[in-house]
Amino acid sequence: MTMIRVNMGSGGVTVFPLPEVYRELAGRGLTSSLLADEVPSHCFPLGKDNRLVIAPGLLTGTVAPCSGRTSIGAKSPLTGTIKESNVGGIAGQYLAGHGIRAIVVEGKPVEEGWWLLVIAADGVRLEPRRDLAGLGNYDTVTLLKGEYGKESAVISVGPAGERGAALATVAVCDTEGRPTRHAGRGGMGAVMASKGVKAIVVTKPSISRIQPEHGELFRERVREFSKVLVNGKKALTTYGTAVLVNVVNEVGGLPTRNFSTGRNEEAGSFDGERLRQLCEERGGATGHPCHRGCVIRCSNIFHDEAGNYVTAGLEYETIALLGSNCGVHDLDRIARFDRLCDDLGIDTMEMGVTLGVAMEGRLLPFGDADAMEQAIKDVASGTPTGRILGQGATITGRILGVERVPAVKGQSMSGYDPRALKGTGVTYATSTMGADHTTGNCLPGRGGVDCHGVDGQVRLSRDTQVMSMVCDMVGVCVFVGPVVETMPFLAGLTSAFLGRDIPVEELLRQAREILLVEADFNRRAGFSPSQNDLPPFFRSEPLPNNGLVFDVPAREMMELDYA
Repeated sequence: MTMIRVNMGSGGVTVFPLPEVYRELAGRGLTSSLLADEVPSHCFPLGKDNRLVIAPGLLTGTVAPCSGRTSIGAKSPLTGTIKESNVGGIAGQYLAGHGIRAIVVEGKPVEEGWWLLVIAADGVRLEPRRDLAGLGNYDTVTLLKGEYGKESAVISVGPAGERGAALATVAVCDTEGRPTRHAGRGGMGAVMASKGVKAIVVTKPSISRIQPEHGELFRERVREFSKVLVNGKKALTTYGTAVLVNVVNEVGGLPTRNFSTGRNEEAGSFDGERLRQLCEERGGATGHPCHRGCVIRCSNIFHDEAGNYVTAGLEYETIALLGSNCGVHDLDRIARFDRLCDDLGIDTMEMGVTLGVAMEGRLLPFGDADAMEQAIKDVASGTPTGRILGQGATITGRILGVERVPAVKGQSMSGYDPRALKGTGVTYATSTMGADHTTGNCLPGRGGVDCHGVDGQVRLSRDTQVMSMVCDMVGVCVFVGPVVETMPFLAGLTSAFLGRDIPVEELLRQAREILLVEADFNRRAGFSPSQNDLPPFFRSEPLPNNGLVFDVPAREMMELDYA
């Protein structure tokens, strides 16, 4: 396997064998290790000393089910911590097909302008592309696919990234070639844009599948794991991640009107059943994969009333945070927000929480969808208000004087109120990456722990964070389940792929080591375990729908140790 290093200061591109020290690392394990080794912990995130690292998972590109994930890492401009944002789409599988384990982009260009990195069978090159300036992700993809072929994969940033917005994403093409899959969290789009890179084109490789060391054993384990996933994830296949609307609403943790309550009486108008109904009636689709080989197929294609395509991958987090959290209950409007954010390169989670905070600060009214749409556009166009909103919920709350800001380490919470899902609250507080559910989401019933209770939450969060790291390292979607039952399957697949026996405990040990690497980077950057807590209002302000507060002892969270 090879590694690509792009020096934007000199314009040099080098391709070389992956260093031995990283030989069995991939995905988040590789992004975090490289960042910890090469990035000064106190550097300015949008400066020359930061790195952008793109790394497919270990199993990405194989026939393993749901193994199309790619990690994108950097020091985050949103949190100031080490960061990894995980994304689906086809680019990771293409990179693996070209034999590429990582891309590292460093430095800053001497002259202003935008650049395109092209990865093809005949080599890797960097090209000046000033004509891409200001384009949305949809136009960028259309233009580049016209030049490099419709089967090419494109990784790109939108206008929000060009503006340096800390909530800017990196977009990746889905199976239809649309920029609907996003490395959304932590401002990776701003880091990529700060390097002068507008897009990366990866041509379709001649090798369609990466071959494991023990092929027949690998395929046998693939068949077994696929059967388990198909039978166990039918609700996700049928309704998509929007199935969580009712699940989370029932336990009283659906963010509503800036996390002021956890139950929304209008949930039936935007839940999974309603989403599926609209997709079927209008010629859209549910049960759609975001990349080749996904057997869960939790994505969708959403059309408007006239049957025209609007967006793909309308997910629970977007519905909860740009919808319920902002007082909007219309799936058509939420889908338009999603399309707009995809095009401009904006994290729908951070945007939804930021707008909720802005609504509490009376910058715009709750439920005003037209004002929300304009505010999203303002982030990309760089108006004074847009520049504030583009820095996320924490900065917006500080400027507007809002006390109730649902964020940790500068990053907004996702679609789960921590008073009702306390294990996820522990993850928000202790994660190395701010309030990020993807690092360890403790859904209702997970680990046999009562999501409303206190007992066992720190242990559950710690274990789920470790198992989520395993998923991110090997490159499988977190929806396969960061749970005890999944780990033997992943260990078996990894063993057959590498050609040596890797027990579950070895996989977990490696995950713990990477978490400790991340925690050490953050300590060097000035973050202490004493900061592992939630905003005070979650402890003092009961949810009106169930009377719950977040009451996991702060000392227990400060003492959480991955070792």
